[in-house]
Amino acid sequence: MVIRMKLVALDSSGLVASVAVVEDDILAAEYTIQYKKTHSQTLLPMLNEIRNMIDLDFDSVDAFAVAAGPGSFTGLRIGSATAKGLAFATGKPIVAVPTVDGLAYNLYGTDKIVCPIMDARRNQVYTGIYTFVEKDGISCLDIIKRQCAVPFAEIARELNALGREVIFLGDGVPVFREHMKELMQVPYLFAPAHMNRQRAASIAALGSCYFARGMVVSGEEYAPEYLRLSQAERERNEQIHIRAMERDDVACISRLEEETFSMPWSEDAFLEMITKKDARYYVAELGTKIVGGCGVLMIAGEGNITNVVVEKKERNRGIGTKMLQYLIEDGEKNGLHAYTLEVRASNAAAIHLYEKLGFHSEGIRPNFYEKPPEDAVIMWKR
Repeated sequence: MVIRMKLVALDSSGLVASVAVVEDDILAAEYTIQYKKTHSQTLLPMLNEIRNMIDLDFDSVDAFAVAAGPGSFTGLRIGSATAKGLAFATGKPIVAVPTVDGLAYNLYGTDKIVCPIMDARRNQVYTGIYTFVEKDGISCLDIIKRQCAVPFAEIARELNALGREVIFLGDGVPVFREHMKELMQVPYLFAPAHMNRQRAASIAALGSCYFARGMVVSGEEYAPEYLRLSQAERERNEQIHIRAMERDDVACISRLEEETFSMPWSEDAFLEMITKKDARYYVAELGTKIVGGCGVLMIAGEGNITNVVVEKKERNRGIGTKMLQYLIEDGEKNGLHAYTLEVRASNAAAIHLYEKLGFHSEGIRPNFYEKPPEDAVIMWKR
């Protein structure tokens, strides 16, 4: 089936700078370069060159697709600013394509496992695990593991467990090639030069599929997905301290719950829980200020996470992640080997956070929540 549309795509998530135009099922133009110049010097001139070469009228474009991250923080911001500027000027939407998904789409139709790896520094990779499955006669990208930032050893273990041949691609390949020799137990090979780095054509092709499914945002709404905090943000977050919840903390945590949830826990509920031998409750402090809290009930080696709350103005800086990482690490010391929680089905931000920490959806509790009524997604980390 031919998808009738025209997309302009941008990818500046790594060393590669790439611009492409796809109209219907035809790649009308692609300009890709990997050289020493910065994306601020290359991306707009490349776009302008394509515009002149194919007489591109931006008003005729249906949407602007962009590699949404992860990747170079500076590169993502340049791509984001360019896409947002075009969207604002034309009133057209943005299609946010996850960078690692776009890389995997370079190998469209392969029967092997696809594992892009981008060098994320600090001994980590931006990666994911993909395959292509046939649906209604069309080969479709199937996400086995969503894009994430992890040590290479972790993704190697998961690939070995799948027991299938793997194709690696991305700028992390030369960095981690020796690690592959040591850790990979299944056959693997590397994508060739014309497929092993970011390409705007793949962002455009996959973006066309997302556009057809209505997966668009406005220029105002769009923001890149970094997956990991910048160095400055990490240094700032080092000021965050996690400790056990005490009686004097309960009033503050209860207030945060009231500001956040339609059915908050009371002070009495928290006071009861922090005295239980089979429960652990924590607070996050920024300096001397409490900015979040979380808790877990421990039952037969499994942890039921009952509460996660972060002060509204302190969100999007990793506090929830840091609290949950502390909770899980502390739980493992106390013999916990699995964790579960419920989350509103509409709470995409929370679900994304839990997925980054290794939780997976395993069911639905219909009408679990009230005010308003809504299903709960049951998530597990095993």
